[in-house]
Amino acid sequence: MSRPSMTTSKHAQRGAALISAMLVVTLVATLASVALWQQWKHVEVESAERHRVQASWLLNGALDWSRLILREDALARGGGTGGQANSNTDHLAEPWALPLKEAKLSTFLAQDQQLREGDPEVFLSGQMTDAQSRINLTNWTEGNDSKGGTQLNETMQIALVRLFKVLDLPLIELERLGQAWRAASQAAKLAKPEVGQALANVAPGTALLPQQITQLQWLGVSRETVQRLAPFVTILPQPTPVNLNTASAEVIYAMVLGLDLAAAQQFVELRSRSHFGNLTDAGKALGGKTLEARWFAVGSRFFEVWGRLRMEDRTHEETALIFRDTGNVTFVWRQKIAGILPPTNQQSLLQSSQP
Repeated sequence: MSRPSMTTSKHAQRGAALISAMLVVTLVATLASVALWQQWKHVEVESAERHRVQASWLLNGALDWSRLILREDALARGGGTGGQANSNTDHLAEPWALPLKEAKLSTFLAQDQQLREGDPEVFLSGQMTDAQSRINLTNWTEGNDSKGGTQLNETMQIALVRLFKVLDLPLIELERLGQAWRAASQAAKLAKPEVGQALANVAPGTALLPQQITQLQWLGVSRETVQRLAPFVTILPQPTPVNLNTASAEVIYAMVLGLDLAAAQQFVELRSRSHFGNLTDAGKALGGKTLEARWFAVGSRFFEVWGRLRMEDRTHEETALIFRDTGNVTFVWRQKIAGILPPTNQQSLLQSSQP
């Protein structure tokens, strides 16, 4: 009677051993998959970091290249910019104004280098624009009013009204922007140590003074209005005149009082055949207008540069504001953007966001 019980016990032991073996195999497989996933994750992170660093260095080189172009342009003319002599003009036929279409980075190398198997193709594109081809909002504020506060410049106010009207933008947003800009400028003025006044005098909720156009949303301007304004206005560290050799017809129409849009477009067409060497000739082309050097010029000192590096489906972009003073070319600010390319049926970032 004891034999069946012993057989059953052996079968139970074998079943338990089999289950234990299966559990051990499952545990080992789980640990192996986790280790493999961790290893894959580390490899991907290291690869992404390597690509980021490489892209950063390559974009640094591209931006330094743009600085070199501006420096050589200034030295070739024998001096500074913004004056009235022919040697001090900046126009759209110069090398810096030519956009760089997307091209393989290997085409810029001094020697032909064969890509190793698995290495991604790298493409570079970019563009440089004259920041003084736009209306500088820094010109909007000037001295103090009767109450000691910052006041808005009347000429700039009229120019911005004309710009908003030609762009069909709501004037209520311009009024809101003017009030907020004035308050932010006053707050920035009080924040300077030499003023000797405490920030407690600043009204609560006052926004910071924007440094870039996209930051105008801080002052209550809608995103759509900011996007429409971006090709025509800028924010620079100091007041600057508009360069008539590079400004658009809309900007010229807004800044030159008494000028209609058709005349501004004719001026741009005339300028495309031959740029202007001084304000006198530019004024004659605008119908005998007298142009003040405070508001107009034929040369520039501030330039914006945009570069994009594409590796497979990933992009690394950088925008920067460059200040040129004779042969000294320095960065005012730089901004980096990284992302993944949209589907091919959409516009490229250059087409959608660059002037």
